[in-house]
Amino acid sequence: MEPSTLRRTAAPLQQKRRLLNSYITTGRFDEFVEQVFWMTENKDSSYVCFANVHMLVEASQDPGFNKILNEADVASPDGGPLSKLMKLKYGHKQDRVPGMDLMPRLIEEAAARGKSVFFYGSTDDVLEAVVATAKAKHPAIKIAGYYSPPFRQLTEAEDQSIVDMINDAGADLVFVALGCPKQERWMAEHKGRVKACMLGVGQAYMTYAGLEKRLPKWARDLSLEWTYRLYQEPKRLWKRYLVTNSTFVYLTLKDMLWPKDKHSKATTVTVG
Repeated sequence: MEPSTLRRTAAPLQQKRRLLNSYITTGRFDEFVEQVFWMTENKDSSYVCFANVHMLVEASQDPGFNKILNEADVASPDGGPLSKLMKLKYGHKQDRVPGMDLMPRLIEEAAARGKSVFFYGSTDDVLEAVVATAKAKHPAIKIAGYYSPPFRQLTEAEDQSIVDMINDAGADLVFVALGCPKQERWMAEHKGRVKACMLGVGQAYMTYAGLEKRLPKWARDLSLEWTYRLYQEPKRLWKRYLVTNSTFVYLTLKDMLWPKDKHSKATTVTVG
């Protein structure tokens, strides 16, 4: 689709629906792809969150973070449980739109459409592997730049220098890998300052560059990716998954069986 056509058309994605306390964007996978490029043509600055169980539970416990998620231009249903819950609550099939799947597709489309990409976050080694992979797969891709920020609080001057670097590079898409919730907070804080569509892709760098394996599709369809992550980092993640998954089940049952706020909070909002 030509950029001029994108400017003339309405936003491909028009609706968000409430899951627990958060509003998640609905639509087909291909519509999410088109929405991202629509935003590069129609919005000066925007950001995309990829919502999973961990993010929804975090948002249910932290009103400030929930505001960040709800104010995202797109809140993609990254996790399988979210797609299943969407079907359970609203009766329609919702595609999963994980960052690990959307990022490769966006890079492919960016190369075809002449859009430029910037990679922010992670380590220099990982960034170099991501850039090398992107160039090998798509020789026409325009890499606006990449940067690994220091693992500490940045000064205002350092932060402004990074914003200027990204903007001066003319990036259309900025993939952000700082981990949840840090990357979501960073994108929200920089909306209006970074003149691009920012996407909080987390671990997608690792799988894209072949530094980590993904589970086969049949296992992903059964929402078993968390078990694989737990196998990879049991000491760090066992408590998170035990508590987070249990909390998600509890909050979901509570919301389905005793929806006390059903008259005070809309289940659907229109976006665009």
